[in-house]
Amino acid sequence: MNINADIDKPIFQQIREGIEDAIILGAFPEGSQIPSITEISVNYKINPATALKGVNLLVEENIVYKKRGVGMFVCDGAVDRLMENRRKEFYDKYVSSLISEAKKLKLSEQDIKQMIERGFGSEY
Repeated sequence: MNINADIDKPIFQQIREGIEDAIILGAFPEGSQIPSITEISVNYKINPATALKGVNLLVEENIVYKKRGVGMFVCDGAVDRLMENRRKEFYDKYVSSLISEAKKLKLSEQDIKQMIERGFGSEY
């Protein structure tokens, strides 16, 4: 996880997304413990309240849960929920704007498919 104070995205959001990425990539499997607020704040030299805010977003989204006195753990089904959310965000953020721009440029569906295939490095 990288924290960059020079970008517009708030640090607590970067914490949330970094933990989400680690869960999706399998670094924190479902049922496993994630780093404590103290560990996060010390490792990234941030205020513990900022780290807590990022982790609490994950608690609210039912991605991690708290075990009082023990720590934070990844919920069952978290990977599926994260993947579903990320796919929806991907569509909303990238695909819908791509289609809108393609229509302005009068590109066909086939034109877009070819561009995507070229971007993946494989011409079919």
